[in-house]
Amino acid sequence: MERHEFGAAVRQLRESTAPAAVGLPDGRRRVRGLRREELGDLAGMSADYVRRLEQGRSHPSAGVVNAIARALRVGRADYERLCALAGYAAADGQVPDDVGPGAMRLLERFVDTPMFVSDAAMNLVAVNSAFLALRHWERTGDPWEWNVAWRTFCDPFSTFRQSAADATDHQTILVARLRSALLRYPADASLAALVDELRSRSGLFDTLWREPRPVTAYESSAAFVHPDAGAVTLVGSLLAIPGDDLAALMLTAAPGSADAARLAEIVEDAGEPAIIRVGRAGPG
Repeated sequence: MERHEFGAAVRQLRESTAPAAVGLPDGRRRVRGLRREELGDLAGMSADYVRRLEQGRSHPSAGVVNAIARALRVGRADYERLCALAGYAAADGQVPDDVGPGAMRLLERFVDTPMFVSDAAMNLVAVNSAFLALRHWERTGDPWEWNVAWRTFCDPFSTFRQSAADATDHQTILVARLRSALLRYPADASLAALVDELRSRSGLFDTLWREPRPVTAYESSAAFVHPDAGAVTLVGSLLAIPGDDLAALMLTAAPGSADAARLAEIVEDAGEPAIIRVGRAGPG
């Protein structure tokens, strides 16, 4: 399975890479992206070997993975993913937490939409003022107070309510993301410590870690109980931010609903829009 997934990832990256981005002329092309021959030339291998890799008929060495990543000039997140699919640890294995330009654009352009940006370990790294206006994320002084998984399984919010079905979806996503992160970043001590603590403190997390559920949807609904406006039901949609290995969670209400009207009032009362960076959570 891993060979086929690695091959599919290489093909997707090859077909989505503009020739000009790797120093090749565009010209007239019948196919998207790069040809196998072009990738082979850039990576120092034959087109036939590229074909075997993409078809899952050959297992790449760590050197081949690095050569393909360099040839395609992929970002850190894609490099980590290729390494993980090939069964290797990446060069440094640390979870990146820089808020790149893609994340900043989302935060700047959706100022009226409660949103946060998290790293691969589910640590919040930036939030907007609309998110803080919901006033449900109280500070606790715990080392992992800004980690979504920790707050969900070990220190739940008193003003955050979900149905059993939505809670199941939410928990499944968090466990799946942490499992994927630990595979990609095996040298990150803070991530390993977080997973150990979660497994020790939460029987539910430990069960889901040992017997993971399949992710069926990257969104769930919840009621946020605001101290002044009352309960506001919002849907959280998780969006990947390619290249930086970050994700954005956007909270939206049904258009024209009473929840949308209450959310608009809450955001308006928060004053001028702002983006707030929060520090990386965990020990050290």
